[in-house]
Amino acid sequence: MTDGSVAGRLVLIAGATSASGAAVARALTAAGAAVVAVGTRPDALEALRASVPGVTTRTCDLSDLGAVTALADNVHADAGRVDGLVHLVGGWRGGGSIVGQSDADWDFFDRAFRTLRNTTRVFHDDLVASPAGRLAFVSSTAVDSPTAGAANYAAAKAASDAWVRAVAQGFRKEAPETAAAAVFVVGALSGLEERLGTEVVRLWDTPPPDVNGARIPLTAADPSNLG
Repeated sequence: MTDGSVAGRLVLIAGATSASGAAVARALTAAGAAVVAVGTRPDALEALRASVPGVTTRTCDLSDLGAVTALADNVHADAGRVDGLVHLVGGWRGGGSIVGQSDADWDFFDRAFRTLRNTTRVFHDDLVASPAGRLAFVSSTAVDSPTAGAANYAAAKAASDAWVRAVAQGFRKEAPETAAAAVFVVGALSGLEERLGTEVVRLWDTPPPDVNGARIPLTAADPSNLG
């Protein structure tokens, strides 16, 4: 196993029960990684285990910092420290106008941001210590082109986008040759799940300085942005 390969690495997928989570889990396991898939619904996790043999699952409310800390302790005890974190917690709600941007919708998006903050803080030291630490997050074109009807969504994605790039800046200081945090940017993820899986695996095939802090457009065609 080379330091740059995902084979033999332990990767945790946060929000793994979506179509994109299943696609990323399939791509990672096919490349030889050990995958811990995390979600909140036991039935959906059971379905994921059935569709992606070899995946290990955990139930956790990732918006609860204490629960994430307990999750990390459990994963460390059972499988060791993680080499990768793929954050796929999220969703879409539109409000129609600035006036229509409800507090309930904001709370929905803010919860996803909290899961990102919690998981990246708790697993930060794992990724820095790993010989091939990677963080992947899916952002949106709405960050660069926000609309009134999606203001809540765009604002929360912008915060998450900035958070991941801040993690990347820390990696440059603490583990510049081994760790990388990347943001995949999509207009809509539907139909791009398999492409996402391919590009997540490719992060381990790319020297960290070439991808750390990058915002990578994700399209149906191979973007070839990772060198």
